[in-house]
Amino acid sequence: MDIIELEQWKPSAENPHRLEYVGQPVAQEVFEELKHRLEGMGYLPDEYFLMDSHWENGREIPRDADIFCTTDYGASEGVYLDVYLKWYDESQKKSITKSFITGKTLGENGNDLDRMFLISSAITKAFHGDHAAHARYMQIGGVEEDTGGAVVHLSQREQKAVIRALVEQRERQEQSMSQTEQLLRRMTGSITEYVNTVGMRPLRMSDYDKAVLAIRDGEMAAFTEWSAKVPDQADALLVEAAGRPGAVGRKMTELLMQNRCNIDYAAYCDACRRAIDINDPEKVLFMTAQAQSCVDELELSFYGEMASYAHLDHGTISRQIIKQCNEEQIAAAPSRLLEQFAADKDFRTLSTLVEKGICGGSSAARTLHMLTYEGRDSWIAEELLEKRMWVDVNDYNALHACVQNDAVEVCKLLLDGGIDFDVYQQWAKNHPCACHEETLQALAEHWALLQNEHHQSEAPRQDVGPAMGGPAFG
Repeated sequence: MDIIELEQWKPSAENPHRLEYVGQPVAQEVFEELKHRLEGMGYLPDEYFLMDSHWENGREIPRDADIFCTTDYGASEGVYLDVYLKWYDESQKKSITKSFITGKTLGENGNDLDRMFLISSAITKAFHGDHAAHARYMQIGGVEEDTGGAVVHLSQREQKAVIRALVEQRERQEQSMSQTEQLLRRMTGSITEYVNTVGMRPLRMSDYDKAVLAIRDGEMAAFTEWSAKVPDQADALLVEAAGRPGAVGRKMTELLMQNRCNIDYAAYCDACRRAIDINDPEKVLFMTAQAQSCVDELELSFYGEMASYAHLDHGTISRQIIKQCNEEQIAAAPSRLLEQFAADKDFRTLSTLVEKGICGGSSAARTLHMLTYEGRDSWIAEELLEKRMWVDVNDYNALHACVQNDAVEVCKLLLDGGIDFDVYQQWAKNHPCACHEETLQALAEHWALLQNEHHQSEAPRQDVGPAMGGPAFG
């Protein structure tokens, strides 16, 4: 596979043989690409592998940055792998080193340390390339969770023999496929490169398998060739491509969506979730924007469902989806979106949802409870209800939640919006609410005023008699 670039270049329009600088990559995208490669080789640390929060929210890799790793035992347990970025800051006139990624394994013996150093080596090669023609390294002698395996050096001849055996095992033992692919990537760098070099014709690998391997390896030319041979499996390939990070993953996804209008709805949802999982907002927004033209029988709730799924770990993507949606799409969104953003106290996103017509549904009571608990955020509930009544007028649980939190002003707005206080009082007999007499009294007085205003507005208009001193007819 190609190295992961820390700068972006493209062929010059004036001279295609020359490259011109076009900017810096987003740190999150670089991290996802590296994580994808390590996972494909079975080299992700078993405890965690996380990007430093400093690099979130679209922050770019600094210009002329270099990358390096350190590996050592932890102060208490495990072995830690730290990945750093180092660059020279012209404005500060000094060199800056900033933590980029941290990985940890729970094991803490010598074999664990050796393995983490091999992962460090794999990271360095991912960014700087493999400059020597030395043999690769691999771990054998146990299952994935066994940390007692041995690191063995392989000669060129031994390496070739093991690779051939692994390729044949991949065909014969379907359940070992994933582990076999990891070993092949670890030893060759790219399965598709091995296929091109050694040849797979004596074995029974399908065109679909080759296309999937090309996606995982990021080999665009091979993917274009093999995916064209299995048009009946394009939906399954779309799911695979959507989970492939980086620019090459986006190109593969776009190619599989090109000129399509009958993509299966369930497969498309899976593909969007894969794109969300790798934190690729560009791909996600492209897929949500193209959904109506590409998907057969698209459900209108699709957009809200994707926003709700993204909220779990990627709130920024969720907000971008909501911003992109029209009123019809938000009106069909699941009501739990209100509850999710109420937990974040995200007034801006809640306002957008309410303004675009979301319904509180079964989540209205929990949403109001979170916003009125201890009175800290009652102002948010008041603002939302003043914008639009998004609570069903028969949802007495919603009013009850506000009564229990003594949110008098919010309760008044619910009554103003159409909830019947008399019916609520009958309903509340089966839902005891002690120690809130002052709140209930205030609402009773407010309800009486509303009823009085209602009766006055409906009273028949009296004929007006002649003005004092005016002429009388009779």
